[in-house]
Amino acid sequence: MATEIVTINNVRDRFISHPRPALWKDVSDKDWNSWIWQQQKRIKSMEVLEKVINVTDEEREAFAKSHEMFNMGITPYYASLMDPNDPNCPIRLQSVPKLGELTILTDELEDPLAEERDMPVPGVTHRYPDRVLFYTSHNCPVYCRHCTRKRKVSDPSSATQTKQLEEGLAYIAAHKEIRDVVISGGDPLSNSDERLEYILSRLRAMEHIQVFRIGTRNLVTLPQRVTEQFAQMVSKYHPVYIHTHFNHPKECTQEAFDVCARLANAGCMINNQMVLLKGVNDKPEIVKELNHRLLMMRVRPYYIFQCDMTQGIGHFRTPVEVGMNIIEHLRGWTSGMAVPHFVIDTPGGGGKIPVLPNYVVSHEGKQWILRNYKKKQFEYNEP
Repeated sequence: MATEIVTINNVRDRFISHPRPALWKDVSDKDWNSWIWQQQKRIKSMEVLEKVINVTDEEREAFAKSHEMFNMGITPYYASLMDPNDPNCPIRLQSVPKLGELTILTDELEDPLAEERDMPVPGVTHRYPDRVLFYTSHNCPVYCRHCTRKRKVSDPSSATQTKQLEEGLAYIAAHKEIRDVVISGGDPLSNSDERLEYILSRLRAMEHIQVFRIGTRNLVTLPQRVTEQFAQMVSKYHPVYIHTHFNHPKECTQEAFDVCARLANAGCMINNQMVLLKGVNDKPEIVKELNHRLLMMRVRPYYIFQCDMTQGIGHFRTPVEVGMNIIEHLRGWTSGMAVPHFVIDTPGGGGKIPVLPNYVVSHEGKQWILRNYKKKQFEYNEP
């Protein structure tokens, strides 16, 4: 057992814990490590943000002009990851408003994935034959500037009421073809443990439900939320999959390592869904480092998403070729476990479509000419 602990600590030591900004240096560890305190102390105003980072004129103007459309909210923990002097810090880019948010392109949509269109009852999107998306909260600890659900997230009027929750559970119970439920939001971990357990227990009592997935970014932006009590509660309802959203190696801290370990030790399987963001993670070397770190944290790199056609996030969007180039520089150059699927979640509700580099040079009859990651060609003849 001692050897196992030393081994785990040796891996953990490769991750860092960022120092607290001066604004919170006198806060007790009890408060800092409380997810309730972190939620209550979120940065929502420019006055507080200016006490944490050196705000640029662009950031100040962007906040003033975008705040009514999409609120700013940053937990003290996630703010501690920001470089106070670098406006291009990948954490700042994801959490502090930029002027690009004010530009709405012609092809951008309020509901780019047509989630509302495929909503038979409020709070449930049923698009694929055997699975549904179940919204259980409108709130997130951090309002990511690239959010695909800006129409709902941070808007109190979109909160999931008890009546809506019950209607959603009733719909899932009535449709026996559903075997997989994605519990989403906002962020479902914004709910209390008691409310979450009520949802999980109701779903697990349905014989046709085989698995459910909890989609949360709390592991990244509010790791304090994943308490030992939460992990023990979730472990009663396996199989439970956690789908999270790390976008940059800087987010892989000791705190994130610890909560991923807590969930993994409780039997949860954790997958990562990275969104490809210009200036944040659009370089192969950044994605490779992120995925290597995730594997050490027992998190499987699952998807790279092309940035959705959501209104006001065009400044984050890269050409599709950027994502294909990242896959090209991962496949073969690192282990397959570190190579996620690059997908476009197509506008209009067409679903996720994988996009891959072409490894087939030619194909005639039973003869295939293939090329490998080093672009060397090989012949494969079907017997």
